[in-house]
Amino acid sequence: MERMGTSYDFDIIVVGGGHAGTEAALAAARMGAATVLLTSNLDTIAQMSCNPAIGGVAKGQIVREIDALGGAMGRAIDAVGIQFRMLNRRKGPAMHGPRAQADKRAYQQEVKRIVEEQPGLALRQETVEELLVEDCGGSRRMAGVRVAGEATYRARAMVLCTGTFMQGLIHVGEATAPGGRMGEGTTSSLSRGLEELGFELARFKTGTPGRL
Repeated sequence: MERMGTSYDFDIIVVGGGHAGTEAALAAARMGAATVLLTSNLDTIAQMSCNPAIGGVAKGQIVREIDALGGAMGRAIDAVGIQFRMLNRRKGPAMHGPRAQADKRAYQQEVKRIVEEQPGLALRQETVEELLVEDCGGSRRMAGVRVAGEATYRARAMVLCTGTFMQGLIHVGEATAPGGRMGEGTTSSLSRGLEELGFELARFKTGTPGRL
């Protein structure tokens, strides 16, 4: 049976709308590349899944570096932060760490607003079903993705920022179920596609504690 679907062409495809995905998509668009950000749920862009804070020891340095490169994380937390604090003041300067606590929902909405207002960046709610690969002078290169509903997105380059959603498992007590985040599924088809291309996949255990 012949597949029928709409095709879209971009310079850059970013898969995943978490903290890394939004920054990657925004950076590409700021550099003038026609960029599309694909995420399975538009309402969970840049969602704070665990700790409702930006920064901290070591992490605060990373946020500052992202900010110096024009990223959105620092601006977003400045806009919606509810507590700002420098950690480890009693220790030496190397141990100081700026941290801002946030309203999780407000932060997510602020980043989504920044993404939506960025020129040259398209935001689409899609689930990637297949990686498109083409032969190029004796080698193989990524050409795009096919999403649920048979639409295809093609681009010169692709950035995968899937976070915990590839081969993700959720443990609740002694029960285990597939999931990238509580109440959400995994990108199993994307995982299989990478394995078929020869990539070795591993699972990172976050060890997220129970929260009330």
